[in-house]
Amino acid sequence: MAKIAYDDYLKMLRDPDTPDQEILKYSIIGRGVSAFAPELSPNPDLVEMSPEERDLESAMKIGNGLARFRRQTQFKRRLALGERVPVLVSEGDSWFQFPFVVRDIIDQLGDHYLIWCVGAAGDTLDNMVNASVGKGRTEYLTALQEQKHRVRGFLFSAAGNDIIGEDPRTGEPVLKEILRPFNGDPTDVVGHVDLAVLGQKLVFLKNGYSKVIATVRAEPGLERLPILIHGYDYTFPYPWGDDDPRNPKHAARNEWLGQPLDERGILDRDLRRNVIKLMLDALYTMMEDLAGDSDQTKVYLVDCRGTMPDVSDWIDEIHGTSDGFAKVADRFREVLEPVV
Repeated sequence: MAKIAYDDYLKMLRDPDTPDQEILKYSIIGRGVSAFAPELSPNPDLVEMSPEERDLESAMKIGNGLARFRRQTQFKRRLALGERVPVLVSEGDSWFQFPFVVRDIIDQLGDHYLIWCVGAAGDTLDNMVNASVGKGRTEYLTALQEQKHRVRGFLFSAAGNDIIGEDPRTGEPVLKEILRPFNGDPTDVVGHVDLAVLGQKLVFLKNGYSKVIATVRAEPGLERLPILIHGYDYTFPYPWGDDDPRNPKHAARNEWLGQPLDERGILDRDLRRNVIKLMLDALYTMMEDLAGDSDQTKVYLVDCRGTMPDVSDWIDEIHGTSDGFAKVADRFREVLEPVV
């Protein structure tokens, strides 16, 4: 493949009509501040850069910001062209925005909806719920207010870091503090989970989600706006057999699940996965209680369990491939279509 000029590379980045896969042909994906926030850089073998341009490139952090710019530019363009599909607002973590690595859930849903997205890979529930972007308003509320006259639904995703992901304070896998050391019985799933710690995390999540729902409901005009929340699918701790296909460029193979399970001496493959299933089922139980009677609350839970049943559906331990996330997006559409 012939080299392109650095200016041409930047033009591709700025053009929201350039497919992510075309940009990736000339790029290198690497770990950013965390594995949840991968960063993009030009491949020096395919992009011609002067020494000054190389210095500029090393100072730039291409990732969440560029992905958001491209999405929001596409939104404005499609709106200006009069595209008549429902408008949604989304706020979330890496299942809603995982820049350039895969076509995530919002990418997939964007084929059927206009979505104003303020999500970011690596974002935390605390930041989404409490960080102010001016006049005491959170980013998601500001987005909902700006789109109030056209928005038909709000998608919110913020549980991953607290259950199966990375502790933003320490960079350590959350699973490490939830697990108990192996007790010699590979059939004792509950005995390997610190239920008190798990319970504390679920209370934290429920309080945060409740605050978001109450804030949206308190906004005039949004009292009955459909709100969609979701859990996650049953993941496969690495390694899943000798031929495990996952080899992510943005993270270690055992970044979030395999390593802490190894450290706790939990090596039986079925036990490893059943421990994760127990935790995710507990998350869903909490979220079902939060949603209540959806006909009354207008809060809808998207159950993602079973959408990615094969290890080949996953690009790493907790994120789907593009094809895997397409299956999850189908589950979202099943919930969205009757209410939006």
